[in-house]
Amino acid sequence: MGNQPGKLQLELKKKRPFDSPEQEAILNILRTSDQFQNRFGRLLREYDLTPSQYNVLRILRGEGKPLPCLEISERMIQVVPAMTGLLDRLEKQELIKRERCTDDRRVVYVELTEKASLLLERMDQPMTDQHRDMIGHLTRAELKELSRLLEKARTSAEEVSAKE
Repeated sequence: MGNQPGKLQLELKKKRPFDSPEQEAILNILRTSDQFQNRFGRLLREYDLTPSQYNVLRILRGEGKPLPCLEISERMIQVVPAMTGLLDRLEKQELIKRERCTDDRRVVYVELTEKASLLLERMDQPMTDQHRDMIGHLTRAELKELSRLLEKARTSAEEVSAKE
């Protein structure tokens, strides 16, 4: 590539090169993540859901049985500081039911309702289409390599966070 500006540098109308390849890579990840989140956000709004709400519903469907709130929180893609409020909104939409554990009253189990299951079924194809539209142009090998590199970067970030 030499002294040719990269695509991100042009998109951001950045006059000087990035300070480092690490900076350019991080900004590429953030820019891409923002575009993906915007696209998914628009799709989810059609179903009256936020990304976090959809994530909770997917976690519950994937498990196939009620889960404790804490377990759901640990499996979330993005950290949700107000899990109780998130669950309150899903319950108000009649997409989940909550029940206290009889053995330990501090534990609250969350389960999908039939309404949520039907909603997720309606969303499956549009979500699959969205994934394909966004990164379906990559080969299977490229997708595997992309995932491997992102996991490697995330592992490093988690290790740095653990030291702080």
